[in-house]
Amino acid sequence: MCEDNQTQVTQIRLLGFQGLYKYKTLLFIVFILTYVFILSGNLLIILLVTTMDHLKIPMFFFLKQLSTADVLLTTSVVPMMLNMIIVEEGIVSFWGCIAQLYGFGIFGFVQCFLIAVMSYDRYLAICHPLHYSSLMGPDLCLRLVIGSWLLVIILGTSEMFVVFQFNFCGINYIDHFFCDFGPIVELATSDTSILMLQDFVFSIFMVFFPFAFIIVTYFCIFFTILKMSSTYSRRKAYSTCSSHLTTVCAYYGTLITVYIAPSDESSSNTNKYRSLLYIVVTPLMNPIIYSLRNNAIRRAVEKMMSRVFRNGWKR
Repeated sequence: MCEDNQTQVTQIRLLGFQGLYKYKTLLFIVFILTYVFILSGNLLIILLVTTMDHLKIPMFFFLKQLSTADVLLTTSVVPMMLNMIIVEEGIVSFWGCIAQLYGFGIFGFVQCFLIAVMSYDRYLAICHPLHYSSLMGPDLCLRLVIGSWLLVIILGTSEMFVVFQFNFCGINYIDHFFCDFGPIVELATSDTSILMLQDFVFSIFMVFFPFAFIIVTYFCIFFTILKMSSTYSRRKAYSTCSSHLTTVCAYYGTLITVYIAPSDESSSNTNKYRSLLYIVVTPLMNPIIYSLRNNAIRRAVEKMMSRVFRNGWKR
């Protein structure tokens, strides 16, 4: 309960990009174009994997799930951010802010498990090629994806139950452009030590363990590649995992930059602008990585474009 001289927080004021609103037209154009590219690129991957027969293999099934998470993650933040740039601040209900925090956490952390599952797929394809088809069947692929989503939802929901027990009284503004975990916890007037411990444990489980698993699988992959006798076999094996390895570097490099690298304590804007890397840059990278480095995706795009032009000429 709030004290007599304090009021219960029912709305959250997001200060957004203070100091940059004189460039709000430029900011709006840059972010909306980036958002459109993220949506079109990831939705194109989802469409291609769904409709093209030669892409109906485990690697692209997992890529489709990763693109879905990218779209959901970006959409949970960017539309409200664009509105905030126009009106120069954002006002959202307290429960709407908690809902955004919950969705952002789910869509972000599930990517850790999806990327780890993709590394396991690459491990089987390169280290156990003769047994790959029998080991990585459609049922296992579906179970791995559903298990990833369910695990993250269960852990995220349990953390939100702890947040619901806190009191939020008095101050109702945060210097951010969305409802991130740290700024929201700072608004709580209750003891948050249990939540911080829980978040630390969950972060180890949802971030460190998948990353450690990826490292182990790639050690096995690289040792297997080194043992191959022909240069052609080594080159072909490397090409099958190069796109995913680039995604791993982009995703975890951004994650480390945003949440692990030390920030300047004197500037509250540091983590806010770092968050743009995670929300905008990483979802932008995946379509670029897979369109430039994966021949199957490029062939699928060319095939779809030829169909579009052929149907257009017939009309």
